[in-house]
Amino acid sequence: MPTFEGTLCPPPKGYIAIVVARFNRSITSRLLDGALAKLKKHKVHDEDIKVVWVPGAYELPLIANYFARDVNCLAIICLGCVIKGETSHDEHINRAVSMSLNDASAKFGTPIIFGVLTCNTVEQAIARSGGKEQSRDKTVDPTAGNKGAEAAEAALEMIDLMTELPRIETPPLPPLISKMFDQDDEEDDDYFDDDDDEFFDAADFPPRRKTVKKVSKKATKKSTKKSTKKKK
Repeated sequence: MPTFEGTLCPPPKGYIAIVVARFNRSITSRLLDGALAKLKKHKVHDEDIKVVWVPGAYELPLIANYFARDVNCLAIICLGCVIKGETSHDEHINRAVSMSLNDASAKFGTPIIFGVLTCNTVEQAIARSGGKEQSRDKTVDPTAGNKGAEAAEAALEMIDLMTELPRIETPPLPPLISKMFDQDDEEDDDYFDDDDDEFFDAADFPPRRKTVKKVSKKATKKSTKKSTKKKK
């Protein structure tokens, strides 16, 4: 049976967008370093990468939707860091962002990678962005334990998988529904006939209900006045 699986290889012609949240920048900048290092390792050139910074994780879906509409965009990597605080604010942010990104990916058919850290503590976020030693020693591999690098890997695999999948043909409409659409088209053609030079005029339409009421009241007043004059 046919089996399809994406591999880590240089992507086809197009670009990869990386959307990064500025909030908790000390964490997200390391996620970005890991993603860039992984992409460059697999022969993705600088001109084929677009990096966009947004204020926070909540703004990620808007820019992801923007790039997902572009046919030249191969994949979108969303990076952010939301750390739990004293309230449930983080839960609402994480839920809204994850659902919005998932909906956009399914709607436009573009791989959108969820690279947002949802941690309980700062220590957890540091560990998932390359570790403490990463911020001190730049010679350390930025991809080691870095969720940004993992997100870039997922993006490359999905790009390759989308090119390997067989083409799906959309089935035609059932005969009954197709006939209904054809009838609607014929009625529209009859209604808006190009050969007919006569067009509807505003005077052809009856006045509004309020106007009718006013006219009827005036008419009744005039009739009553006339009747009183005749009696006199």
